[in-house]
Amino acid sequence: MPMEKNFDAAAAEQAIYARWESAGAFRAGANAKPGAETYSIMIPPPNVTGALHVGHAFNNTLQDILIRWHRMRGFDTLWQPGQDHAGIATQLQVEKMLAAEGNQGRAEMGREEFIKKVWEWKEKYGSTIINQLKRLGASCDWERNAFTMDEVFHDAVLKVFVDLYNKGLIYRGKRLVNWDPHFETAISDLEVENIEVDGHMWHFKYPLAGGATYEYVEKDEDGNVTLRETRDYISIATTRPETMLGDGAVAVHPDDERYAPIVGKLCEIPVGPKEHRRLIPIITDEYPVMDFGSGAVKITGAHDLNDYGVAKRNNIPMYRLMDTRAQMRDDGAPYADTAARAKAISEGADWDKAEIDALNLVPDVYRGMDRFEARKAVIADIDAEGLMILVEDKKIMQPFCDRSKVVMEPMLTDQWYVDAEKLAGPARDAVRDGRVKIMPESGEKVYFHWMENIEPWCISRQLWWGHQIPVWYGPDHWYGDDNDQENHFPGLFEWRFCAGDEAEAISQAKATYLKETGREWNFKIVANAREAEEVLEKREQAGILPLFRDPDVLDTWFSSGLWPIGTLGWPNWTEETQKYFPTSTLITGQDILFFWVARMMMMQLEVTGEIPFDTVYLHQLVRDEKGVKMSKTLGNVIDPLEMIDEFGADAVRFTMTSMAAIGGSLKLSMERVKGYRNFGTKLWNAARFAEMNACKPSADFDPTQVNQTVNKWIIGETARTLKTVDDALKSYRFNDAANALYAHVWGKVCDWYVELAKPLFQGEDAAAKAETQATMAWAIDQCLILLHPIMPYITEQLWDDITIRHKMLVHTDWPQYSMADLVDAEADREMNWVIALIEQVRSVRTELRVNAAAKIPMIQLDLDAAAQVALDGNLAMIKRLARIDNVSTAREAPKGAITLSVQGGTFCLPLAEIIDVAAEKARLQKALDKLGKEAGGLKAKLANEKFLANAPAAVVETQRTRLGAIEEEVATLEAAFERIDALG
Repeated sequence: MPMEKNFDAAAAEQAIYARWESAGAFRAGANAKPGAETYSIMIPPPNVTGALHVGHAFNNTLQDILIRWHRMRGFDTLWQPGQDHAGIATQLQVEKMLAAEGNQGRAEMGREEFIKKVWEWKEKYGSTIINQLKRLGASCDWERNAFTMDEVFHDAVLKVFVDLYNKGLIYRGKRLVNWDPHFETAISDLEVENIEVDGHMWHFKYPLAGGATYEYVEKDEDGNVTLRETRDYISIATTRPETMLGDGAVAVHPDDERYAPIVGKLCEIPVGPKEHRRLIPIITDEYPVMDFGSGAVKITGAHDLNDYGVAKRNNIPMYRLMDTRAQMRDDGAPYADTAARAKAISEGADWDKAEIDALNLVPDVYRGMDRFEARKAVIADIDAEGLMILVEDKKIMQPFCDRSKVVMEPMLTDQWYVDAEKLAGPARDAVRDGRVKIMPESGEKVYFHWMENIEPWCISRQLWWGHQIPVWYGPDHWYGDDNDQENHFPGLFEWRFCAGDEAEAISQAKATYLKETGREWNFKIVANAREAEEVLEKREQAGILPLFRDPDVLDTWFSSGLWPIGTLGWPNWTEETQKYFPTSTLITGQDILFFWVARMMMMQLEVTGEIPFDTVYLHQLVRDEKGVKMSKTLGNVIDPLEMIDEFGADAVRFTMTSMAAIGGSLKLSMERVKGYRNFGTKLWNAARFAEMNACKPSADFDPTQVNQTVNKWIIGETARTLKTVDDALKSYRFNDAANALYAHVWGKVCDWYVELAKPLFQGEDAAAKAETQATMAWAIDQCLILLHPIMPYITEQLWDDITIRHKMLVHTDWPQYSMADLVDAEADREMNWVIALIEQVRSVRTELRVNAAAKIPMIQLDLDAAAQVALDGNLAMIKRLARIDNVSTAREAPKGAITLSVQGGTFCLPLAEIIDVAAEKARLQKALDKLGKEAGGLKAKLANEKFLANAPAAVVETQRTRLGAIEEEVATLEAAFERIDALG
């Protein structure tokens, strides 16, 4: 049956993928040679809530290329797929679903029932991104698909937690975290999106204590006094006035002479009841910038990351102002009492962190307010007292929680931490000594900067969906009936038991309490304060004590940090699975180098003593064609599934590959995708041409035994392309592999070889025809094999359509021939000479707008022996492809002829009588004038500093690109003008 006229991607891709899966083509070890070296990749697990976006499409295309390439080369390959449980994202989706269905909310439903709903949601929707990755052509071993909440993975996560806890590498502590007031949980930096918004900067007076004054002096750069006045205050600027209530100090730079007279003195926070105004010290610290604002900074350690660092360095109290919903606290003693205690602390009274955290320094009038309502009230009260200096309208960077879209609040809370500093050393060494290579090299610099300045890693989240912290608490003392259990629970549970499961926790508790109380106890797991109180009331009679499990779950980065070993069944892995660890290559985004890559390094080295992978390939974000980050707001988001629907997966994959320069920017345009679809069509048409000319692959074809020069040439070009592709993929230069294949398949095979072969197909030499038929079949087969890792669908379809095969292309052996075996230097030189001559003739015809159908004469002026042989042996091809009427000889070029220089000689084209020289010169000059005017305008704009400073970067880049294109076009037109000017 003859081939279809076109490749119908929409109809073919699903069927081809089904064939691959039914044949087990992607199973670990498929197509491996005996004793083969292993090659494994762990897919960066997409969120189970996720849908395929351009980042996924780019990232997984590169992984698939490497896996398919190694699989065809006979490696024992594994591409391990899986999904991350995505704690906060999944919990959000399920809560939305419950609300839409009119069901009970999470709080009313209870934890156990809610978790059941999450699993139901996962079973229903969790495979969405798997199916989308299949559409892309991802050849993962889907039979091994992993999930970070699977039982085996879950057990591994808890074991690591327990082990690290027992080593003292996991601990509980109070530190400043990013807090999502909607979900009431800590979140990572990656889950915070900083957005520029319209904001304000308020300037307030903080009066000096006791009415003290000082001489305030400002000077210019030359030391001349520009302002001198007596002040009884220090000026503070802030974008968050509501946090003033928790100020612990005012900091100035130690070199700032303006404030030297008042360092060590006290100033008054200008808000709250006058009789209870708090006094705070003025201190020095390196953090304030002298020429920014007033140079004085209020320090609110419990609600600002930078302030937190200053407060820690200077032992400044950090007063927490808000509850978990970011409302002003309304708990604790009246403000008069807490303010009095804070006053005593500022005057030198002893204090500890627990007391400071319990002190509620929110004045009674603001308690219970939303933080932004409190801001308005604070501003109004300060202004009414005449202590507001001014308010500036300005752009500010506002941190928004990525999932909830509410403003993130820095919050001082108790969380679980990994002592990352102790784990960082081996991970740094693994990169430094070359066991792990990070590409590009700039990634290594970022890696070392992070790892050398690493902070404790917050691993707890106040969610329900996730790996629940494997720590149980038992009471260390009993409360009487008069105590408020709700307020103290779980504060009364101070003894911790870290265990892999409930039974082990109870066993630990029994041993501990027997030792401490001299009595054997049984234990009941409780979920809340009421249950605990009921158990405690009957403890003596029943001999039962309550145990309470920590309600928090682990940060998803903690579990995904174990991805390489967790997916392979550690700690119970088998020889069959363990052989794939350490893995080979990790391909991931630059943005998660620290959040994921570094943590996998630390955790695998700590747990197994082995590196998790030997190479890390980092890529940037995929942006639009102007280099702008894609966002729904800008309307420039490109959906890869829509691209696949319109152009097919192969075109999308080739586009992604062609962009993948190491460290390069990734700019995606629909026109590029469309162009690469045309590339696929070009290959399809070449295969149909071969079919129409009876070109069938032959098992006994030997590429070293051909005689025709053109066949020797295309075989050599194929060998050269194989080496280029292999070298490029070995060094992760995916774009170089794509560009080499594009140039070979389209340029060498589909354009030149197809055309150069036609005279042999149409000639009388039966042997030459047969050889060319076999060579063309071989050359196209090689195109399919070399292209398959990048364009798997169309190549698999053609492989099947061309002839009956003993195995699918996905498992066909990668070529092993070399350039030394197949490149014929003489054939190479001859055919490149022929092509260069034809290209020159075509270029002149195009530049001078010679009628495409017209045949023109060509004059041979002088040629050496090698050039003469090349001309004589290929004259029919040259005349046909360059549309030459006849070739004559002459000693000199006639007047009005265009000269063509080739290796070993010279030709000329007498065109004076064929084209209208005057009209062409006028046309070219008009085009040059128009382009010159446009170029002048662009140069002026790009030389304008105001334009460069204010215009969006994408606009500036567009202007520069356009100027470059104009300059190239001008050069082409000027060359054409010189040619035609020579005609007279």
